[in-house]
Parts: sequence; C-alpha cells; structure tokens
Amino acid sequence: MTTHSTAESTASRLRIVLVGTQHPGNIGSAARAMKTMGLTRLVLVAPEKAPDHESLALAAGADDVLASARTCASLAEAVSDCRLVLGCTARSRRIALDELAPREAATRALARAADGGEVALVFGRERTGLDNGELQLCHAAVHIPANPGYSSLNLAAAVQVLAYELRLALLASARNDDGELARGDPPASHAELEGFFGQLGGVLDLIDFHKGRSPESALRKFRRLFLRAGLDAREVRLLRGVLADVERTVRLGPAAAPRVPSDGQDCGDP
Repeated sequence: MTTHSTAESTASRLRIVLVGTQHPGNIGSAARAMKTMGLTRLVLVAPEKAPDHESLALAAGADDVLASARTCASLAEAVSDCRLVLGCTARSRRIALDELAPREAATRALARAADGGEVALVFGRERTGLDNGELQLCHAAVHIPANPGYSSLNLAAAVQVLAYELRLALLASARNDDGELARGDPPASHAELEGFFGQLGGVLDLIDFHKGRSPESALRKFRRLFLRAGLDAREVRLLRGVLADVERTVRLGPAAAPRVPSDGQDCGDP
C-alpha cells in the first residue's frame, strides 16, 4: 500500500459527529470545513431540522458530504463501533474527562485510525453543547483554547479547527517512509468498553464496594483509569473474564473463595 493510499484509508476511519444541531446552515458549513481538509464522513445525531437548501448553499460544493451524511437517533448509536470518541466541549467540571488540546487530540485520533480503529470527533448543540450523558460516552474531551474574554466559537469554526489539525497530522504521517503504524491487537470498540464498564458497575455493587456511598464518583474514576490505559479488545475480554469469575465466586458464597496467601507466601501444601 502506498503512503498516499494509507493516508486516505486512515482518513476514511475518521468521522465528525454533530449532536442536536439547531441550524441547518451550520450542517452545511461543517460539511464545507470537513471537505477542505479531506474528511468526508459526517454523522448527524437527532438534528432539530434536517439539511435543507440553506445547508446546500453554505456547503459551497461539499454536496457529496451532505448527501452521504448518516442520521442517528442517539450518540450511542452513532459511535457504537468506534474505538476512540473525543468530545469537543468547553472546560467543565461536570464530567471528569482527560482534556486534550486540538493538536494532541488529532495525534491520538490519527494513531487510533491508523491502527484500524474507527474514530469519532463529537460536537454538541450550538447553545448548550453536549449534555452529561453524552459526555459520559466520550473517552476524552477536546478543548479549543479560545480567548477567555470571548470564547464563543461557531460550530462550523470548531469543526474547522479540529479538521485542520487532523489534516496536519495526516500530512505528517504521509511523509513517513513506512506510512503505517505497527499493528497489534485491535483497540477495544466503544461498545466493548461500555459493556465492560456496565459489568464492572454490577460487580462493584455485588461486592458492596461503595459501602453506602454514591457509586457515580468511583465509576467515573474507574472509567478514566481504564480509558487512559487504551485497552485493546483482548484486554477487555480478559478483564471481563476476571469480573465474571468474581461474580460467580461471590454468588457461590465463602466456600467457593480460594485461600488467600498471608505474608507473601504461596498457598501450597505445608
């Protein structure tokens, strides 16, 4: 595979997701911003209004991006096959997510896409952005360091900033002699990770880990820990196997629990 075709293949695994878009014109402007940077995959999540004549006018030739845009009912549906989901948002303490600058986000996104994984960059509503539930589905947040005295950034402008950084990262990758990153086990998909987190939450409840405290805080910390680790699909299966054994042991009762060594000694026969 040539370096050029490798870059195109990598770009084909990058998608821009617009959630709850309120103005059809912004959809067209976002499509234009994408096409100028070589991105073609646009996903719309429950837009208030479908793309219309205003969208086409502001797309200014990116009609093909609009025509091929996919519409989903929820963000979970739009990113279910993704291995990396980055939420573009203003700084917030509502959800504890790692924060990335646009260039760092583009580098991480490109590395994941080059490794064969689907990647989504998610943008929220023009007025209110992404809600807590949607942010919870993201693996990290992307913050554009705008002027703090006037940080209001148009949706399409935000898409342009991230698309530009992705373009720079793709061009830098295309200049490499080998053109591709080393491939190992595929990174875990969004659905695989969410399945793991759901199972983890159930097991923590089963073993009374929270001791009467609210489980949300602990679960957020566990999410951050495991997302930072960049688990691949095999590692998620391994962890889920451990959780399944913990659940089985707890349900069977104390008689099924193995003898735990003391003072660092093995549990061998005396």
